Amino acid sequence: MLIGAAMMMSGQTRYDLVLKGGRVLDAKNGVDGVMDVAIKDGKIAAVRAGIGAGEAEKVLDVSGLVVTPGLVDIHTHLFSTTGVADAWAGDKSVRPDDFSFRSGVTTMADAGSAGWRNFEQFRQTVLDRAQTRVFAFINIAGLGMMTNIVEQHPEDMKPEEVARLAKKHADVVVGVKTAHFEGPSWVAVEKAVEAGRLAGKPVMVDFGYFRKERPYYELVGSKLRAGDISTHMYKATVPWVDERRRLYPYLLEARKRGVLFDVGHGGGSFAWRNASPAVAQGFYPDSISTDLHVDSMNGAMMDLPTTMSKFLAMGMGLRDVVERTTRRPAEMIGHPELGHLTVGAEADIAAFRVMEGEFRFLDTSAGAFTGKQRLFCELTVRGGKVVWDWNGRGGTEYQKLGPEYGVRPGEWIVRPGGNRAAGRAEF
Repeated sequence: MLIGAAMMMSGQTRYDLVLKGGRVLDAKNGVDGVMDVAIKDGKIAAVRAGIGAGEAEKVLDVSGLVVTPGLVDIHTHLFSTTGVADAWAGDKSVRPDDFSFRSGVTTMADAGSAGWRNFEQFRQTVLDRAQTRVFAFINIAGLGMMTNIVEQHPEDMKPEEVARLAKKHADVVVGVKTAHFEGPSWVAVEKAVEAGRLAGKPVMVDFGYFRKERPYYELVGSKLRAGDISTHMYKATVPWVDERRRLYPYLLEARKRGVLFDVGHGGGSFAWRNASPAVAQGFYPDSISTDLHVDSMNGAMMDLPTTMSKFLAMGMGLRDVVERTTRRPAEMIGHPELGHLTVGAEADIAAFRVMEGEFRFLDTSAGAFTGKQRLFCELTVRGGKVVWDWNGRGGTEYQKLGPEYGVRPGEWIVRPGGNRAAGRAEF
């Protein structure tokens, strides 16, 4: 697996790390072919065929794998805290680093777990502590998703406060979120859009509970602006097709207006009977995301590679699927510097095996769909460092490392009988 290490001194090598021989897919740069990816000082240094082993400190053989930019998941829940009783965000959220790298994800956006009242706590306890790059949508509800009850109070939805925090924390805030509102009015959406206007940010809407007074087609047809995001797009209660299984025209009109559609699979928001005819008729998502939380990761969603595999099963090509988990979502959250392998870009990379066989996938109501391919993440690089190495590509056969490998500087190996050996500070 580790096929080369430079014989030259480290200061003389051109690259720190080369991933060699994988099929590289990079939508932004139109790359689809077998080549090598070189990294220097945490940045992409070259993407081309034929990079020599002697040019790098370390060369990892990724032949047979698909090499992509690090995945960008724009709908996750990460406010993992147990400080408040019955706090949905705390009980159901996932710590970012626990779940990101093993799935090929290097960038996450939390979708409104925290509101304007507790966002700064969220930043201090989660966002600033993660190795994963983490952004956030601020919930228009003051306490975010602490409980479903706190999301039902329009008097605590304050666009000015949300906008103020969005500007103060502009390095991590990517938008405004509203979710789960049960009332008959449009107040939650309207206040979220107002906050988005004041902050100059997009709005993500989890329409939550459908009411006859506020139909979905009106949300995407007139309430949302160009650049705003409708998540849970394939939820069972979204009207997608007529009695002849044809897409309703309002969907095409909304897309023409610039409204963006996000998967947000989650634990209850993905139905084959909507997704399959939509994909078959060419209505692909703008972004494929997980709605990651404890229930969805242990349910039908599982992880982002599994969610991507569902779209392969429905007939989307691999290049389209990768684009909607890299370049496109990065642009949707206002970070076009991410999601590609341009020379000079941050070296966030994932490598997947495309398994061939017969795989059954579930939607969130136990509906099944059979596919022939499934993606599995074998390697993830974040900022030029290998952070997930499922197949041990970065290792050296231990017999070649010498009897004292693994001993830290200053430690001693004390043999039975009291003889000290091999432990010296210069190790």
